[in-house]
Amino acid sequence: MSIDDLTGKRALVTGGASGIGLACAHEFARRGAHVVVADLNADAAATAAAEVGGEAWVVDLSDTAALDDLTLDCDILVNNAGIQRVSPIPDFDPDAFRLMMRLMLESPFLLIRAALPTMYERGWGRVINISSAHGLRASAFKSAYVSAKHGLEGLSKVTALEGGPHGVTSNCINPAYVRTPLVEKQIADQARVHGIPEDEVVEKIMLTETAIKRLIEPEEVASLAGWLASEAAGMVTGASYTMDGGWTAR
Repeated sequence: MSIDDLTGKRALVTGGASGIGLACAHEFARRGAHVVVADLNADAAATAAAEVGGEAWVVDLSDTAALDDLTLDCDILVNNAGIQRVSPIPDFDPDAFRLMMRLMLESPFLLIRAALPTMYERGWGRVINISSAHGLRASAFKSAYVSAKHGLEGLSKVTALEGGPHGVTSNCINPAYVRTPLVEKQIADQARVHGIPEDEVVEKIMLTETAIKRLIEPEEVASLAGWLASEAAGMVTGASYTMDGGWTAR
């Protein structure tokens, strides 16, 4: 059912061709927004854009130097694109660490920097950063991911403080493990570093800290993103919204 409370708004979703990003694209389109699906995968971006009646932006967000002079015309920016690498620190590939910092921390900064001037001109904007329970807690073997998400939390709060006087809010969503390709791809790595069979990873690693023992669905995260973009959330800024089944309650 369409709500139409975002009619006339332009939403940009990074990593928008799959997982949480795709669910967000559908949520914003359902609410009436025109959605720009930003993704590295050209075919998937085109397919997703067609599904939501939006447009595709094929972009490598890890090439941060190319984003230095970028300008963006959007009312809603969702920083969602990310990857995962699971490895002990002594074995962690330095290039992989740098890649994750560029993709998951530098590019959100550059996209926010590119989007704020137009948001300020309009006196309205929403920055929604898809963080993680790992933006609030740490897990072994995820040094790059945890570092990037902790940095994103700080960036989001600074954006909230600077954007507030201009009608721009900035918040993080902090899910635990979501049923996405990113999570599915790390099962083998988790099994390797923890020394357990792959079929035990979800129960023994991914759900061990949560009170509710299931994976989160992408649409659940998107529902919260849709609310954060709405007028009803106009006084919500600088916050980190956990959707983690009780993980961070410990």
